[in-house]
Amino acid sequence: MVMAAGLGTRMRPLTLDRPKALVALAGRPLIDHVLDRLVAAGVARVVVNVHAFADAVETHLKGRSDVEVVISDERGALLETGGGLKAARPLLGEEPILVANVDSIWIEPPGRPVLDALIAAWDGARMDDLLLLAPIDRSLGFDGPGDFHRAADGRLAHRGADAAAAFAQAGVHMLSPRLIDAWPSAPHSVFAHWMDMAAQGRLHGAVMDGVWMHVGDPAAREAAEARLALER
Repeated sequence: MVMAAGLGTRMRPLTLDRPKALVALAGRPLIDHVLDRLVAAGVARVVVNVHAFADAVETHLKGRSDVEVVISDERGALLETGGGLKAARPLLGEEPILVANVDSIWIEPPGRPVLDALIAAWDGARMDDLLLLAPIDRSLGFDGPGDFHRAADGRLAHRGADAAAAFAQAGVHMLSPRLIDAWPSAPHSVFAHWMDMAAQGRLHGAVMDGVWMHVGDPAAREAAEARLALER
């Protein structure tokens, strides 16, 4: 599932006439960068939630012929990450799913696909959600003190009152959609569910190779443009 329903307020003025999903990075909309990564990992069907500029997102996605796109319509109300997943639950099937934000972009080392490694690390017997983690020192556009501490066995603990943590949540995670059945339908963040999982030792993290770029505002977009230019 690709989370594309947000208002993109931090990306203004670029989102005054378009959704964040369609803001261009290196000449292509952000959502296409994400879909390209998913397709490369073998994803054949993706659910995309829409709210802000929903018609524009739907029209753009009709141009993708390499993946089946199913729309989860949130035009009536913005449901945030947890509520958005709950609303999309009937479309998600029963197998573990990848969930990706449109503003999560990365440069990966040749021959070491980030999503392949995340999928390989999934173990439903030990974990309820597996978060993609980016080391703070290999992140761009992220100005926080870090999100999580990671134990040797992969279990995560939130930074809490600590001054810093080594890893940021890199905008992608993997979970069984059956967990969503018990979630409320009201707008809410997935973060509270992660905290419950962490308390039970069921929230895990996989550390990504390469450079993660959080393209959340115009300055971060410019920094990502400059970094991607070095790769060309």
